[in-house]
Amino acid sequence: MLERCQKEQWREDDIDWSRPPRALAPDEERLVVQLFTNMAGIERLAGALFAEQERRTRDPVLRAIFASFVVDEERHARVAARLARHHDVHRLGQYRVDEHLARFRTHFLRAIRDLDDDVANSYITGGELLLDIALLRSIDEYVSDPTCASAMELINRDESRHIAVDYHMVEHYGSDAYDAELQARPPRTARERARGAVSMGMMLFHARPFFQAMFFEPMDVVDRGGRRMKEAFRHMQRIGARPEAVRRPFGRFQKVMYDAFNHPVAGPLVGRVASRLMGIDPRYMARLDTDDELARCATRSYDDLCRDALEAKQRAA
Repeated sequence: MLERCQKEQWREDDIDWSRPPRALAPDEERLVVQLFTNMAGIERLAGALFAEQERRTRDPVLRAIFASFVVDEERHARVAARLARHHDVHRLGQYRVDEHLARFRTHFLRAIRDLDDDVANSYITGGELLLDIALLRSIDEYVSDPTCASAMELINRDESRHIAVDYHMVEHYGSDAYDAELQARPPRTARERARGAVSMGMMLFHARPFFQAMFFEPMDVVDRGGRRMKEAFRHMQRIGARPEAVRRPFGRFQKVMYDAFNHPVAGPLVGRVASRLMGIDPRYMARLDTDDELARCATRSYDDLCRDALEAKQRAA
């Protein structure tokens, strides 16, 4: 993987920026420019997550891989900003990253520093699946522009590497080896636990408006019917269906929320609360596989589950 990370680097000027963008109606232009502006912010948030994983890991190869991912995400952010300028033909307004992202970023980065490693990886895995299977593909299709298509092809090649390592880390955080790592660490003090609880609460409070503004509302326009969004959440739910997913507190929290939402009796009473705590639109809290399919996924390898996700990304294209 490290060899691929090094070999598959590229520059934003590898894209032909000389081609004029497809003509867009004024409302479409505003939407597209804002989407790319927000995408730049999302990519930089992903880069901050990978930087935190780079800081925490002791494995020199993983450290180098995460460092390359930080470079990837900064390049993606610059390309997204350039795509925003590329489509800002008529200068119809001033664009900045949505305020909900800025608010979420502050509390999120504080939380991942205060909480265990698996929390950051859970968000980066889910975010990469949403970005890669759903958002990037749908924007590319909606824009239907050759310059955008060239950029998305290169970005998606990077994101495939990211997803593969995300799955590797999900497996690691559910392993006996990681249990041993945690046991070797000094126990958290009462003050550290309290700070972590506060950080977690603030992150969850700001998660819903962030996801709504960055993913759910834009996808209602560029992915009508939510086909790609459901596919991304399907793969997240398959990870959560594995028995080792509940070995970590955050994994248990997610499972309790999903189970509460989908419970035939409790769901109508507490489902809205579970959805709010998770920050997820209720449409995507419902189970998207049958019980038999989830049970089958629980017995498959992480390599197989990752392969399924990457194949879904290609189907989404």
